Amino acid sequence: MAKEKQALGDRMLRRWQRLSPWPGGKWLFSFLIGRFAPYTGSISPRVIELAPGHAKVELRDRHKVRNHLNSIHAIALMNLGEVTTGLALLSGLKPGVRGIITGLSIDYYKKARGRLVAESSTTQPAVNGDIEHEVIAEIKDRQGDVVASCTAKWRLGLITE
Repeated sequence: MAKEKQALGDRMLRRWQRLSPWPGGKWLFSFLIGRFAPYTGSISPRVIELAPGHAKVELRDRHKVRNHLNSIHAIALMNLGEVTTGLALLSGLKPGVRGIITGLSIDYYKKARGRLVAESSTTQPAVNGDIEHEVIAEIKDRQGDVVASCTAKWRLGLITE
């Protein structure tokens, strides 16, 4: 009998569950995400919460993510939204299902400064073939104001390899 194919998100969620309770575990998990996806790692996101269908990720305000207007760069915000939607969606996929991002859009509402937190929650759709699924991440500042909203379009399908 063939072993059921384990989804990337399932492996990721298991690592989170193993590491996050330990001192420095959330930092180590976030570091590993950045090593696995180097461009994502360029903004040094910190995963705060992760559960099937839910993710909360922090971005610290520092020089390397700023723009010429002395606020957090638009693409750093997009990167934060993309990783947050991906963690939320992929962490809940059933074994044998894979996902790839096919589109991103973002709306900016105000200059982003200070510590930001992106949060995304999504339902896990039934996947019997290739489907499209949109996931939204809201990015808020310390005051709780939404500074941006990112919509990621994901193509989900069955692993056939």
